[in-house]
Amino acid sequence: MISNIPTMTKVHNFSAGPGVLPAEVLKEASQAVINFNNLDLSLLEISHRGKDFIDVMEEARSLVKELLGLPSGYSVLFLGGGASLQFGMVPSNLLRANGHAAYVNTGVWASKAIKESKIIGNTKVIASSEDKNFNYIPKGFSIPNDADYLHITSNNTIYGTQYQEFPDCSIPLVCDMSSDIFSRKVDGSKFALIYAGAQKNMGPAGTTMVAVREDLLGKTERKMLTMLDYSEHIKADSMYNTPPVYPIYVSMLTMKWLKNNGGLSWIEKLNNEKAALLYNEIDRNSMFEGTTEIEDRSKMNVTFVLKNAALEAEFAKWAKEANLSGLPGHRSVGGFRASLYNALPIESVQALVDVMRAFEAKLG
Repeated sequence: MISNIPTMTKVHNFSAGPGVLPAEVLKEASQAVINFNNLDLSLLEISHRGKDFIDVMEEARSLVKELLGLPSGYSVLFLGGGASLQFGMVPSNLLRANGHAAYVNTGVWASKAIKESKIIGNTKVIASSEDKNFNYIPKGFSIPNDADYLHITSNNTIYGTQYQEFPDCSIPLVCDMSSDIFSRKVDGSKFALIYAGAQKNMGPAGTTMVAVREDLLGKTERKMLTMLDYSEHIKADSMYNTPPVYPIYVSMLTMKWLKNNGGLSWIEKLNNEKAALLYNEIDRNSMFEGTTEIEDRSKMNVTFVLKNAALEAEFAKWAKEANLSGLPGHRSVGGFRASLYNALPIESVQALVDVMRAFEAKLG
């Protein structure tokens, strides 16, 4: 057993996704499964065409616009298929038949987006950090002014890197924000299209948010399947087909939780405090080291290893005994990964730091 670590019953959830959700959101969402809006019907049973769910959808879309500060001219959709479907939908809707798209490759998910875009049309990788196993964010690269759009991935869950500043460019900027959406203040008007799977900071797995500038659509000279056409989903108010009702509802509750507590300024401050607490310990502790360039460290996914890899199994055992869940790193990086999503309390980060300090005291 670990000495001088208090016995705890709480599980500290550092899972990379699906991630931890606010307790009050889970409580309200669970009630809706039994009796939604005092209808004596479950949310899972009501028609998505009825007023009760239409109100949910409208509020969810409105909250996205408010939190991201989107001006008029943007539409918000909640779709199925995950961010993986957006890897193909983005070029299908924005990449002109005789044009080309520019991509920055910062990891597995960016690589998958590039692969899908190449199926649709001419796709150029203008910068990459693959040469150092994606442990940094490329900078200082040239952005072609004649590209139809530039695609980036704001936060890389596997490798623990994150854009601290977004590129300035004269072409439409497209961003996969799946793992850091609503974790910090951003100027939504800087982006032509933002998409994000819900299952990190916004809600449960099962829906993906898309915010798109409408004036960019309908210019590809390409025929598309109706289900891949953003314009068709916009015309149907994001309900062309039966939407993922429950994930949208929980996402709406989570966005209300954010708004009611102070919005993105509030959560950014908390996320900065959590990240600083853990990174400071990694840098101080003689047994651990981070895996990414310091200037590009993610505040959502903290990746670190033991300097003596032979002790990893022992540290994993200590973490389990202290009820720290979801810490093993991805096989591409190894070591450990602590995901500090919005709803993770700073007490959980402190619990991890306490274990790291006790581990050093005993075995360092």
